[in-house]
Amino acid sequence: MAFLSDTLSRVKPSPTIAVTNKARELQAAGRDVIGLGAGEPDFDTPQNIKDAAKRAIDAGKTKYTAVDGMPELKKAICDKFARENGLTYQPNQVSVGTGGKQILYNAFVATLNPGDEVIIPAPYWVSYPDMVLLAGGTPVPVVAGIETNFKLSAAALEAAITPKTKWFIFNSPSNPTGAGYTREELKALTDVLMRHPHVWVMSDDMYEHLVFDDFEFVTPAQIEPGLYDRTLTCNGVSKAYAMTGWRIGYCAGPVELIKAMGTIQSQSTSNPCSVSQHAALEGLTGPQEFLTDNKALFQRRRDLVVGMLNEAQGIVCPTPEGAFYVYPDISGCIGKTSAKGVVITDDETFANALLEEEGVAVVFGAAFGLSPNFRVSYATADEVLKEACTRIQRFCAGLT
Repeated sequence: MAFLSDTLSRVKPSPTIAVTNKARELQAAGRDVIGLGAGEPDFDTPQNIKDAAKRAIDAGKTKYTAVDGMPELKKAICDKFARENGLTYQPNQVSVGTGGKQILYNAFVATLNPGDEVIIPAPYWVSYPDMVLLAGGTPVPVVAGIETNFKLSAAALEAAITPKTKWFIFNSPSNPTGAGYTREELKALTDVLMRHPHVWVMSDDMYEHLVFDDFEFVTPAQIEPGLYDRTLTCNGVSKAYAMTGWRIGYCAGPVELIKAMGTIQSQSTSNPCSVSQHAALEGLTGPQEFLTDNKALFQRRRDLVVGMLNEAQGIVCPTPEGAFYVYPDISGCIGKTSAKGVVITDDETFANALLEEEGVAVVFGAAFGLSPNFRVSYATADEVLKEACTRIQRFCAGLT
């Protein structure tokens, strides 16, 4: 009898975490390595949020809370959805989890049965397919390539839906591409979904506040009210509020689903950290001006990275609408040989050779379901990004 579950054979560890850990190991060993794998802002959590956490500790607010979030935080989340998205929810329609990842996973565990299909536009966040597999479902990747700016077309969505489809995952702006859907592009998708009432929508809005130029963020239930009763709108404080380590994610949706997710959470992690919840409460209800400042900073970094990568031989780097990632195409590098003799057969060998020869850690595209590409997180200092892009340019120039 095998000791480990057969389920583990269907999933793999997160490639983004693996790349980040490898970069840290090399740095600890004395190597000059620039890590561009981690998807977290490089600046600190705002002071008012940290102060709120300290006050909570000093006030003894360190006990258990309600399993899926304390009432005052749920109310603040309802207010946020009404204020920013035009969506009306009651506290019993809200769930708070230990990070956005737990929210998504709880929803899958609560709803998926063997044979149920989940449509996932590719390239996708690396965790989506594996969470579906862990929950017993079947991921159905649907490619949206560089020719459509990494956005899924209505025709492609329509073609992917079957009687077994239970969920459609929507992520805008996207990890890993930063692609954001306009109001018109999203309306085309929601029109398709309205023709298929058995399909539920999971909207991952984690990068809502990180959009650039004149791009307007919209979410599915906002665009099509007819989807309200079968949409789970997911978000969190990790990215916009620089609170990745605090581990607070949240969602809103139909009461029956929220109750089921609460049951899952009650028998797994129970409540999210009480101190983190008080910090998140301050984040959602306190000053919001820093969001504009951070957005401008990220837009400047985006422009820097896009400009420099497009100067690298063999690379084409589209300009994303949001998030803090770019997803350059390296078709022009495939089949060439690096300065140290490595044949670039795919994006994984490209990423490995780039790390070994130039000390730049990126995540290869196959991990996200679309090759030949790699992902760069530009959530780090300008001077670090300039040096990393200079090294990438040098690596590409050395390919023959």
